[in-house]
Amino acid sequence: MSENPRLPDETETEGVVGLVAEQLEALEQVAISMLETVLPEAVELRHRIHAEPRLGGDEFDTRDEILRALGMPGAQFIHEGFVLRVGDAKGPVIAIRSELDALPIQECSEVPWQSRRANVAHLCGHDVHMAALVAVTRVLDMVRPPVPFLAVFQPREETYPSGAKDFVDNPTMLAHDIRAMIGVHLQPAIPEGWISSAAGAINAAADNFDILVHGRPAHGAYPHLGDDTVLAAAAIVQSLQQVVARRIDPMNPMVITVGRISGGDSHNAMPSQVSLQGTIRSYSQSESRLIHGLVNTIVRSTAEAYGCTAEVVISIGEPVLRNNVELAEGLSAQLRSNDFMESAPVRSCGADDFAFFSALMPSLMVFAGAGDGDPGSPGLHHPRFAPDDTSVRQVAQVMLLAYFAAARTLLT
Repeated sequence: MSENPRLPDETETEGVVGLVAEQLEALEQVAISMLETVLPEAVELRHRIHAEPRLGGDEFDTRDEILRALGMPGAQFIHEGFVLRVGDAKGPVIAIRSELDALPIQECSEVPWQSRRANVAHLCGHDVHMAALVAVTRVLDMVRPPVPFLAVFQPREETYPSGAKDFVDNPTMLAHDIRAMIGVHLQPAIPEGWISSAAGAINAAADNFDILVHGRPAHGAYPHLGDDTVLAAAAIVQSLQQVVARRIDPMNPMVITVGRISGGDSHNAMPSQVSLQGTIRSYSQSESRLIHGLVNTIVRSTAEAYGCTAEVVISIGEPVLRNNVELAEGLSAQLRSNDFMESAPVRSCGADDFAFFSALMPSLMVFAGAGDGDPGSPGLHHPRFAPDDTSVRQVAQVMLLAYFAAARTLLT
């Protein structure tokens, strides 16, 4: 009769962990070296994607360009995007996301591969992210990853409905048992070669609101015969600002923005309705709910004070994006070992639908520097934002390091 298996003692466990760590380090260095062999093709891919951008919901041509560049079977299509698994067909995976969509903005850069489509351009770095993820996927396929890898090419990051929300609700994606989701995003606010991978909340929850103010129309010469919806709308805009200024702890990030006002057809008439659109951004879900109630109350009461009525519709958007502590600390160690500099944490009230992943699974959004030190240089969404091709290498290296940092967490 065989003896019952025994658990390894502490010394034996440390030995196994040390051996796995050594093997991962060796494999990581091989992968980084192999990255150089695929980067030229990745840069060419970046140029093709940048020259032929597609808006959210219309990324099929971009998706097909990526599939041709990968030249690998097994893609699983989800809406306009896809996922591709590398390594063992079973077991938990480490995933890396790239976005597919461009922005509805006219590019004004002078790069030879600038957008050939009017009022559509990759001005948020997604072309770089895609090219880098293709390079990383090819490298991991060649080195046989110690933990299965899932390349996630997600549509509609810049528009609604959110592509990330569609992905996390899709059984094809969830069947892969994702234990770590990683995103890397260019950030011109920090210098090239510097990285921010701070733990905790880094992006705010963002909800949209639509307000419609109603009143009796009247000629501008006889305002007493109507209800001035324009005046009421102006008062609503001012009143909304006191919500953050006087109802929220100033130590908690929160901002209300009215981004659009529309109403009226002529110089001399008071319109029957005026519409307002804006956003509510917060690092606290509970405070967001409080703000929703206050916005409703203030809008309706202010409109009533001006003899008008108002409707308010609040659309829930992205949740707070929170970086997993363990993943952030693991990558931080890897970055220091590979000559990257860590910047001060980059946190903002901006939003990214990557937050839908972070709400469901351990996730890490990393910001890779693309700045040149000049505060006047083009930033994200600027018509002249076209970072140098070296950014493809940098983003790909960070993606690889993040993958191996997550693999250490799972295996050791």
